Amino acid sequence: MNTHAGPAGTRREQILREASRLFAEHGFLGIGVDQIGAAVGISGPALYRHFAGKEAMLTELLVGISSRLRDGGRQRVAEARAAGLPPREALDALIAGHIDFALDDRALITLHDRELNRVPEADRKQVRQLQRQYVELWVEIVREVHPGLAEAEARTAVHAVFGLLNSTPRLVRPGAAPDRETTAALLHRLASGAFEAAGGGTASGG
Repeated sequence: MNTHAGPAGTRREQILREASRLFAEHGFLGIGVDQIGAAVGISGPALYRHFAGKEAMLTELLVGISSRLRDGGRQRVAEARAAGLPPREALDALIAGHIDFALDDRALITLHDRELNRVPEADRKQVRQLQRQYVELWVEIVREVHPGLAEAEARTAVHAVFGLLNSTPRLVRPGAAPDRETTAALLHRLASGAFEAAGGGTASGG
């Protein structure tokens, strides 16, 4: 989620965090501004000092996370390359970053799946564009690790791995998953294994 300096920013982030949780639990139409306000300790009408309404909150949540994923992915790849690390290390960094998102922002995964069509068309197109850029970043790195993998195959593999990692909202029942560290390690092995299988078990040594 975007960071904002100062108390106003902290309140804004708090509102977005609670709105995300409530929208995911009850649906966008099932929650009003009064309930969001109550969750952060202010009146519903006071929310309008921060957002134009529920739709604006939903838009900022979905555009914001798409931007954060793309920018974070770009940063991880740039840092790996600047350090002279092989492509496999860059791919591991991408996987780790997405796992952090999948474990820590499960509500946003649910919102994207259920509520993206409620975002204005222009903002929905922006979300899609950011997502495509994020996918293509992964495709580039996957093909560096597995140079024999065709572009279309690499893209399909990336989408399949996203489907795997983004399944975390289904692990909400107590005891449905091990602790966070163990779950993260398991997801990382599964994602890496999926790319290895897609690449036929061959990878670049560089």
